[in-house]
Amino acid sequence: MRGKITFLLIALIVGACSRDGINPDQDLDFQYGRNLSHEKIVLGSRLENPYKTENIERALSALYPTKADRVQVETTDLYVRFLPKNEQQLDSLKNKGLILIDHPLDYEILVDGDWYHDPEVPDDMLTWQYAVVSEDFVFPDMEYEVIDECHISDNSSGTRGDDGIDWEAVERQSYVMTGNSRFLLPQTKADKIIPSGRITIVDEAADEGQPVGVKGVRVSCNTFVKFAHAYTDEDGYYKMNKKFSSELRYRLVFDNVKDFSIGFNMILEPASASTLGKASPEGIDMTVTKDSESKLFKRCAVNNAAYDYYDRCSKDNLDLPLPPKNLRIWIFHKMQASSALMMHHGAVLDMAVVSSFLGDFAPLVKIFMPDLTIGVERKDDFSSIYAEVCHELAHASHFSKVGTGYWNKNILYVLESFMSSGVMDYGDGTARNAGYCEVSEMWAYYLSSRMWQV
Repeated sequence: MRGKITFLLIALIVGACSRDGINPDQDLDFQYGRNLSHEKIVLGSRLENPYKTENIERALSALYPTKADRVQVETTDLYVRFLPKNEQQLDSLKNKGLILIDHPLDYEILVDGDWYHDPEVPDDMLTWQYAVVSEDFVFPDMEYEVIDECHISDNSSGTRGDDGIDWEAVERQSYVMTGNSRFLLPQTKADKIIPSGRITIVDEAADEGQPVGVKGVRVSCNTFVKFAHAYTDEDGYYKMNKKFSSELRYRLVFDNVKDFSIGFNMILEPASASTLGKASPEGIDMTVTKDSESKLFKRCAVNNAAYDYYDRCSKDNLDLPLPPKNLRIWIFHKMQASSALMMHHGAVLDMAVVSSFLGDFAPLVKIFMPDLTIGVERKDDFSSIYAEVCHELAHASHFSKVGTGYWNKNILYVLESFMSSGVMDYGDGTARNAGYCEVSEMWAYYLSSRMWQV
């Protein structure tokens, strides 16, 4: 919501302080992340997992030779991988609260990026999904493999106050003994740290060009199989729920707290993830601008536009119907046209027309059906992306009121008109079902303009 953001920013500037009582721009990093790759991950050699139960046992024996036989190292977690065959199987894993990663966690990464697809899995199938689950996890009926039994002391259910063991030291020793000491902080920083920071974005046409938070996205970090994550607040701040003493890999995952997700990564995955690279466990502060890597900037812009739209649907604001739950937004970097297909929520369309509209991307909808498609080719500034997203979300609110019967006629007319002319000109108004399009577009253009007002 632009008006409220501007008011908040003025208050911050006048007060010359942030939530921590310091200048709000003091910790912003306009350079971090400029050289990160957002393409395919390139793996190197496999590394020995320091959290494997037997490796923790060896480290315990090395540090406490007289106590090791009296202290049991329990397996707290399992490092596993799943091979879901379809969207339903993937959703069943996510519904169990699992954090799924599309690449192995115990390999050196030669070139960081946003996505990976196992070369032994066909390109038109879901790739292996790696996760860490509790030791008593009930596995679903799908293909999976347990890679390692692990001990993560933070997840231990036992009482350790009186065992006389420094488990942080044991963890560090395991890193050393498994050949991974290069990932540890210097010994002078042996105490574990809770990662925290702020992710912001700049819209040069608003808020006097000052950074505002990237809102409601998940920041995820890990070292081998030890994970933590947190969601950013409205000002972009986040704080993890675990402590670390080693170098971490950070990622932004665009499944928003407002119940929409942004995809895709050129692989079969409904929510995009943008790597933030490796950094210390102190956390990452980063400011995204139009000079940042294009995919990262456009994902963050779409995210904030959608977050603002959802906010403005509240009863004390525009009092609009919310888009359907679990809305799926796809960004197409090589398309200019956008659409509100609403396929994930039951709109039944002529697949031949959809295939003509999506071109080379059409095969993807056989597994993951999008609701909104946002074409961002030649849209390189925050404002144009913002307007495009609000327009399509207005359609999603409309869909929430009228349902699939109305929408099938409307969107089929829109796509057929696009295919006949190559642009979103909506025909000449005389063809069958033109009236549905007239009403829906009138509403979307009106509401998109309202989003720029207080």
